[in-house]
Amino acid sequence: MRGDKDSIDPAAYGIETVPSHVAIIMDGNGRWAKQRGRIRLLGHREGAKAVRRSVRFSYKVGVKHLTLFAFSAQNWARPESEVAGLMELLMEYLSGERRELIERGIRFRTVGDIERVAPRVREEIARLEQDSSDGTEMELIIALSYGGREDIVQAARSFAEDVKAGRVDPSSIDIESFSKRLYTGAIPDPDLLIRTSGEQRISNFMLWQLAYSELHITDVLWPDFSEEDYATALRDYSNRERRFGLTGAQVTGSK
Repeated sequence: MRGDKDSIDPAAYGIETVPSHVAIIMDGNGRWAKQRGRIRLLGHREGAKAVRRSVRFSYKVGVKHLTLFAFSAQNWARPESEVAGLMELLMEYLSGERRELIERGIRFRTVGDIERVAPRVREEIARLEQDSSDGTEMELIIALSYGGREDIVQAARSFAEDVKAGRVDPSSIDIESFSKRLYTGAIPDPDLLIRTSGEQRISNFMLWQLAYSELHITDVLWPDFSEEDYATALRDYSNRERRFGLTGAQVTGSK
């Protein structure tokens, strides 16, 4: 249960509207390390601290769903030593944050092709997913071994198999039913996407789900992403008018 000491009045940060679902492309760990003459893994380790800050700020300000793009389907092509190091960091995070997530009522889940992940990592993920499954205060979603194109393909393949077996009528397939076949089928689409490090692309992340998400791009490298940087993104979101294909007059009800 979220207590007063665990919450923040968004208005204190100038935030008028808190998005229900925030997704973050956490970019810049490698550049952060390079700027300091350090190895990439140390950048990833500092990035883990930014994860902790962002989860806590999301919880305190009232975000209901936070999705973090931790490891893409394409990241498997990185040097083996870096991949192994990232998986060790994930194990450390799952173990180190386990108690806090459960005590605060934060449900943990992953989306992506985690069958490619080492069995011991999958076991730790499954354990935390199970033990935090009753959490209702917030949901923390880690996109792991995830790709937007891959997500759409696996959903299409699932439908194709059911159509072939006669379980689904092709004419019944629509946007809603297709959405439910995605890895994120039980999660609402993001209201806000934040990308750090200044890169202006979505890097094969949630291609279907981001159709009407607001985008906020910051030059701040992920390890340096602070609560104030997060608040800036939420203030930016508060100033947007979300029309979903309608006119501004239709949204506001004005003539």
